This record gives sequence, C-alpha cells and structure tokens, in this order.
Amino acid sequence: MLFLVAALMLLGVVLGTVAHAPLTVTAAAAAVIAVWLGVFAIRERHGRRHTSAN
Repeated sequence: MLFLVAALMLLGVVLGTVAHAPLTVTAAAAAVIAVWLGVFAIRERHGRRHTSAN
C-alpha cells in the first residue's frame, strides 16, 4: 500500500513538472523516452528470437 501511495505521489510530481515545462522541453523528453522504449522493444524481440531457436 505504501508503494502505491509513493507511486501516485511521484506521478503527481512528474505531471506537475510537465505542466510547467515549456512544450519544446516536454516534446523533446517524450521523443527521447519513445526512442528508448522502441530500442528496448527491438532488443527484447531480437533476444527472444535467438534464445528460442537455440
């Protein structure tokens, strides 16, 4: 339960920061996160293909 409360508080802080940040900073951060998640997904998919074939 404490983890949930801490997660919600952290989400509130992050959303509050995004609300006050300029749109260009928010868009740049969103693009960096999207690229990072895309690379992670590609590496995971690539890794699963090679481990299942062995």
